[in-house]
Amino acid sequence: MILPVSYNLRNLAVRRTTTAMTALGIGLTVAVLAASFALVDGLRLALEASGHPLNILVTRKGSESELASNFERRVFEDLKFKPGIARNAAGEPLASLEVVTVINLVSVEYPEGANVNVRGVTPIGLEIREDARLVEGRWFTPGRREATVGSSIARRYPEARPGKKIRFGRGEWDVVGVYNSDQMARNSEILVDLNQVAADFGRESVLSSALLRATDAVAHQALINDLEADTRLNVQARAEKEYYAQQTSSGDLIRYLGTVVALIMAVGSCFGAMNTMYAAVARRSKEIGTLRVLGFSRAAILVSFLIESLMLAALGGIAGILLVLPVNGLTTGIGSFTTFSEIAFQLKITPATMLSAFLFALAMGAAGGLLPAFQAARKEILTALREG
Repeated sequence: MILPVSYNLRNLAVRRTTTAMTALGIGLTVAVLAASFALVDGLRLALEASGHPLNILVTRKGSESELASNFERRVFEDLKFKPGIARNAAGEPLASLEVVTVINLVSVEYPEGANVNVRGVTPIGLEIREDARLVEGRWFTPGRREATVGSSIARRYPEARPGKKIRFGRGEWDVVGVYNSDQMARNSEILVDLNQVAADFGRESVLSSALLRATDAVAHQALINDLEADTRLNVQARAEKEYYAQQTSSGDLIRYLGTVVALIMAVGSCFGAMNTMYAAVARRSKEIGTLRVLGFSRAAILVSFLIESLMLAALGGIAGILLVLPVNGLTTGIGSFTTFSEIAFQLKITPATMLSAFLFALAMGAAGGLLPAFQAARKEILTALREG
């Protein structure tokens, strides 16, 4: 015979203050875990959504990132006419020679400044990025010291908005527009004229990378194989989507740290739940004896107290999820170990995150309630009635 759940609900309601405090402790632990997962999932989704399925990023062989790549202009001239590269309406190959560098921008959030990517591109480079749409101002004019910034940059750095000037390289650059891309990683870049920024940093002949657009999926893989096999070029070619997906290593560290912090907090929450349940066992000793007299087995008593602990943890799990839900969709940024610059993205509370957080709460409830439940089940009838 099993005790009805209403028995456990009544006891939790009677001890409403203790129940609320214990549930809050579990909830805060769950919120920390869910928040760290939201950071990781937001970064992962932003990077996985970045890159065009037909784009190929070409860097010097052995380079893990564009920033660390020394890509020679002469190599670009050799590869841009490779078969399989798409062409625009004017018949020009959709191949963009690019240079990437990092500058420091000051914002309200970062008074000391944060690293931001500056990308030098040609008009062909803008054509390949057809998903980037102007939302304010205009595109930079080739040959001029002008910059068009991503929407994340304009939002997070007041000095990088249209009409302002930003200083890097050999002087100032006029911010003339803001663009927004469906691919959030792109919104964390400042786009400028290739030749202007290359001259500023003394990189006229040695740049960073080339971005190519293949004609179709078959040509995409064939072109990657061709570039990799061409020993004259000494380049590394990979799908652009693959390149962005590899940048999730920063999120792995956050997930690890968040889990460690949550586990440390979970120890305290487990002891809190355990203390609450031990107090419940001591206070309800006579009830336990009475239940045994009425025919309820030791196993039924154990299961009942364990269910009560799980219900307490479930309240905490729900509270923790509700605490962290308001951050869903909030825009933040994180430094990338690959690009050494900040990537802006939105926090994402996914159903998988909520389920993981809730199960984590139940695990804390089980760990904290098991020993008190065993103590309640082991009580002899006469001893329990006498203690009551």
